[in-house]
Amino acid sequence: MSLQWLAWENLPWVRASQPQWRYALRNTLAMCLALSFAYSLDLDEPYWAMTSAAVVSFPTIGGAISKSLGRIIGSLVGAAAAVLIAGYTLNDPWLFTFAFASWLAFCTWIANLHQNNVAYAFSLAGYTAALIAFSTVNITDINQLWDIAQARVCEAITGILCAGFMMMLLPSTSDGDALMKTLHQMHARLLEHARLLLNKETADNAHTAHETMIGEILTTNLLRIQAYWSHYRYRRQNSVLNYVLHQQLRLTGILSGLRRMLLNWPEAPDELYRVIDALFSALEQPNCHKYQLAKLLSTVTPTASGNYRQLAFVNRLRYFCWVYVDVQRWIRLLDNAEHEQRLHPPKVPALALESDRAEALLSAGRTFFAIVLGSSFQIYTQWDQGPAALTLTAIACVLYSSAPSPSASVTLLLKTLLILCVISFVMKFGIMIQITQLWQFLIVLFPIIITLQLFKLLLPKRAPLWGQIVVFMGSFISVSNPPTWDYGSVLNGDIAKVCGVIFAWLAFVLIRPSSDDRKSLRHIRALRRGFLDQLRSRPRSSQNNYESSLYYHINQLKSSQNHQAKLWLLRWGVVLQNSAHIVWELRSWQSGSEQLMGKRDRCFDILHTIISERGVLTSQLNAVLRELAEQSNDLSHSQQPDSIRLAGLLWRLHCSLAQLGHSVPPTHSK
Repeated sequence: MSLQWLAWENLPWVRASQPQWRYALRNTLAMCLALSFAYSLDLDEPYWAMTSAAVVSFPTIGGAISKSLGRIIGSLVGAAAAVLIAGYTLNDPWLFTFAFASWLAFCTWIANLHQNNVAYAFSLAGYTAALIAFSTVNITDINQLWDIAQARVCEAITGILCAGFMMMLLPSTSDGDALMKTLHQMHARLLEHARLLLNKETADNAHTAHETMIGEILTTNLLRIQAYWSHYRYRRQNSVLNYVLHQQLRLTGILSGLRRMLLNWPEAPDELYRVIDALFSALEQPNCHKYQLAKLLSTVTPTASGNYRQLAFVNRLRYFCWVYVDVQRWIRLLDNAEHEQRLHPPKVPALALESDRAEALLSAGRTFFAIVLGSSFQIYTQWDQGPAALTLTAIACVLYSSAPSPSASVTLLLKTLLILCVISFVMKFGIMIQITQLWQFLIVLFPIIITLQLFKLLLPKRAPLWGQIVVFMGSFISVSNPPTWDYGSVLNGDIAKVCGVIFAWLAFVLIRPSSDDRKSLRHIRALRRGFLDQLRSRPRSSQNNYESSLYYHINQLKSSQNHQAKLWLLRWGVVLQNSAHIVWELRSWQSGSEQLMGKRDRCFDILHTIISERGVLTSQLNAVLRELAEQSNDLSHSQQPDSIRLAGLLWRLHCSLAQLGHSVPPTHSK
């Protein structure tokens, strides 16, 4: 066995950096302070205040504020639901079971339909109600229901206020600084991505790089939300940040279209590649301007009646350069903006956060099944610790239903609880039983919690395990007021908590989440449905709405191990993205020639012919590709500028749709 970890330089207290020590110290002090205040308020289960402080411990101010608001609202809504449902149904066990199972299923459904604060608030509303209601099944006085609900909410808010107080005393790095640094890095990364895609050599990892780029921009959107809550300056400039992220996502779409054109144009002149390199070198300069770029582009721009492929490519390359410079200008304005200044970029909607309604409904059904199963066991066995088991079942089902790998998350939680069973028993009956004052217990607790916090930061692969140990430690140690020292009761409660997670694990096994293949197909259908809407004369969704929705769907399988499902989703997303760009250009393109307008309208009919919500008609795909190639070739023989431009658009559409013939759809997992 290697004992390297015992070396002085490898000890967590020595390895940790100053920011890591600040984070660990802040969260540990918040948990100890919450426990002290809960005791001073004479709350019967003060450990929930400690747990609440641990849950809202976020590295950044904005994240802590948004999470705290979600927790407060969720706790209040959950407490109100518990009082109403339990107050009317407590006398009938089966009515109580189905009423609460329905409430938890509803919260799970809403949490899966939304993101960020809304999802977190409804998750809290679900298991806060379970925490209150399941602990009231044995009460004899209905007034105790209100007392229990009031105590749980007070404990949760006490923990949140203590965490907020410590955040003020030991603040973390600014969310705004992190956001601006990330925006600059992302803008530079877009040029690196462009160099990877637009070169003569075919990049084998192009699809992975494209998916990663989209995921990083959408992750930056989460930083924008945190910065929104942390500082009024970023709330004031939120429209600029939203516009910049929209345009960065659009740049990825433009690059994918340019790449498709190069792949279908093997005889592209070498001079074009040299100009592309020169353009990217110019764009790297902070003082780059459009005149400099226009001079470079003019060297490869054919006449209006020249090579239609080169003209189409150069026009699209010019559009990429203009958008890139525009985004760079807005980032620079944002850097130099005064605190009271409000910038006014072009209006764009917030980045779409679409939801998988089928998966949300499946998760709600699973939660309902798990709660009914656990409640039935409790009713028939009359187990006095059954409520504790049901509480853990509710927490696991509600929280992990939207996790990328729910079964793995529940298994990790089960492992955490088994470790805590041993640790808590040793602490409770080896140390706590000998302590008579709270300050003595805090002296023992402080180094344990701060060490666990450092482990969470220094061992990222095990971070979820250490984080869960910190969060659930309070409920296992059961720092109650007054304390209890009954061996049988403690062991029975620990077994109940483990059984509750086992009920949830059983529910995830019997009602499994959809396979990645099925999720991929559902997202692809949503993309096709949105694209067919774009083909309407009056689409329901705007260009920006559809584009942001498309990027969101592409990013949904980023953590999947099924590479075929990810590749097929990305491929469909890129095809529809490029085709949508062409559709918008065709819609805005006008000509005085009725013949040319008829050829333009024929493009919309072609797309309706081969693409439906169910998929692509492969039998007609080759015929459509031949027709597009023939039409663009015929139009190229004309010397009219309108004909040449339309030929370029038809060629671009051919390049985009040709990708559908190079892959096969994923099969359903049985």
